[in-house]
Amino acid sequence: MDRIGFLGVPDVSDEARQIFDEDIAEVGYVMSTSRLWAYQPATMTGLFDLLRQVNAGDHLSLRQRSVLVTACASAFGDSYCSLMWGTRLAQASDAETAAGVLKGVDDGLSGSERAMAAWARKVARDPNGTTAADVQELRDAGFSDPQIFTITAFVALRMAFSTVNDALGLRPDAPLRSTVPAAVRDAVTFGRPIDAEDGA
Repeated sequence: MDRIGFLGVPDVSDEARQIFDEDIAEVGYVMSTSRLWAYQPATMTGLFDLLRQVNAGDHLSLRQRSVLVTACASAFGDSYCSLMWGTRLAQASDAETAAGVLKGVDDGLSGSERAMAAWARKVARDPNGTTAADVQELRDAGFSDPQIFTITAFVALRMAFSTVNDALGLRPDAPLRSTVPAAVRDAVTFGRPIDAEDGA
């Protein structure tokens, strides 16, 4: 394979190889995101360190983060993160709930989760269009102002990661074709298609 997305394949540094090894240990293969970010592995590591730092005070749970990324990525049109995080949300709830969030239907979520999902979509689609009333909906759902900042910064940083991947032509990894729940896979009708098995 001589390309990753629209770019040529970067040289693999020791830092990139460490990220590759972590992928293999976690999912069994090197993710295309890691291969693309091998151009600047320290930047990728720094971005995820920053996401952890953003979440350090308020400790959004894996389920909450899954709701946020699934809602944000689908509103943003990012198929890769929608498939990955839709699967995580399915594991934390069920496939139908995750598929619903991908489609903008939040019936399977709690009230606070519905507020988070709605806010994530607003941030992803039109951050200049948000209003004080939108923020009040988060307060009414039980979130403090520091938590609202955390939620918003988390969504914005995830969008930064997705923007680089999407703009440079990254397609979801071929193994996702068989590992993503069918309901989740069928709900992702946007963004770039899953990569071919042969990498073509």
